[in-house]
Amino acid sequence: GDEAKPQDESKAGAQGAGNGMIARGLIVALLAATPAQSETLYIKTGALIDVVAGRAVKGKCITVNGERIMSVGRCTKPPKAARIIDWRRYTILPGLIDLHTHLADVSQSADVALPLKTSLSDTVAIGAKNAEVTLRAGFTTVRDAGTYRGLSDVILRDAINAGRYVGPRMFVSGAYITIPGGGGELNGVGPLPEDMRLGVSSTTEDAGIKSEFLLKQGADQIKLIATGAVLAIGTEPGTPELTYEQMKASVDVAARQGTYATAHAHGALGIKTAIRAGVRSIEHASLIDDEALALAKAAGVWLVMDIYNGDYIEDIGTKQGWPAEYLRKNRETTDVQRIGFAKAVKLGVKIAYGTDAGVYPHGLNARQFAYMVRYGMSPMQAIQSGTLRAAELMGKQADIGSLAPGRFADMVAVEGDPLQDVRRLENVAAVMKGGVLVQ
Repeated sequence: GDEAKPQDESKAGAQGAGNGMIARGLIVALLAATPAQSETLYIKTGALIDVVAGRAVKGKCITVNGERIMSVGRCTKPPKAARIIDWRRYTILPGLIDLHTHLADVSQSADVALPLKTSLSDTVAIGAKNAEVTLRAGFTTVRDAGTYRGLSDVILRDAINAGRYVGPRMFVSGAYITIPGGGGELNGVGPLPEDMRLGVSSTTEDAGIKSEFLLKQGADQIKLIATGAVLAIGTEPGTPELTYEQMKASVDVAARQGTYATAHAHGALGIKTAIRAGVRSIEHASLIDDEALALAKAAGVWLVMDIYNGDYIEDIGTKQGWPAEYLRKNRETTDVQRIGFAKAVKLGVKIAYGTDAGVYPHGLNARQFAYMVRYGMSPMQAIQSGTLRAAELMGKQADIGSLAPGRFADMVAVEGDPLQDVRRLENVAAVMKGGVLVQ
């Protein structure tokens, strides 16, 4: 729009067009930002959100060399030959992190069969568009929480990393580890091709084998479907699906590969089983009870609760004629999930930011911050959940999640003070990823 943009005192980084061949014979041609060179930037900030100290500070300048931050401190004389970026009219935050997205997939709609109708190449192309709008909205890192078209997220991540697409840093799941006909299956649309059933597991042995396969194919973490789902035909959110033994087998495989498993779990029994099986985080946690909350706190397990999108499903899903089963289950989980979230905040359970983007349009990820404040967090706690805490969950805090020396130069600039009005994060004025201005 007409909103004033941050002043850059020299030309923005070069952008280049590239044609590239992606794995499995998928050929794409697209424009992409070139990787950051060893240019030095000197960024003057108005206010800076220090998520580690939990406060805003003023009069700070950030020195960036190439992809990473060299220093954050009092503004002095800029380094020789540094490019000056004047962001003194803005509040600067670390790049935002959404731990529950579905970039490499079609958006939720009334057509249950749409993922089946969409080819691998089209799915990746759709994912590229989703990735760019997500990055331009200020989310410089995402964890992709599974895709129906198996390994499309791996292809998309690798294309972004190669500079073929503009998008956030992606940590991907490859496919869902789910029981046949469970919450991770595309049910009610007829026979499915092999690449849409890569994680379907009938036995404990299957779960381990499929988990190992996905990691060898490039997945960064394992996504388990511990209970039924809201947005899946023929499953109920409160019903356990994967067994303890199946989840433990997947958790053990992930641990041997130096990573972890996260579990989609709405129902309290499924949540408790997943925690006992050793998962690092619980997605949704819609029907969490007091025992499960206490268990999560004692075990140090994170909750990633998508407390915004229930309103979107009720509004748009009703208008567009989404399956009545979806709408019924959404109504049964939305309000109780928010009550559980408020309890978790009061109890001090670890909470990180995740929205289920793809259920609602990508790029609107920041809408959830206001909901987290409404249901018990301070604005700083909400911001920390989408920066420092999200990085901690993934074990990536040495690279992302805060503005400190050695971290990637991932940051966003916003008008006003998000500590007074967290909705300021819904309209970012500028985005930098790895020292490159992308917005």
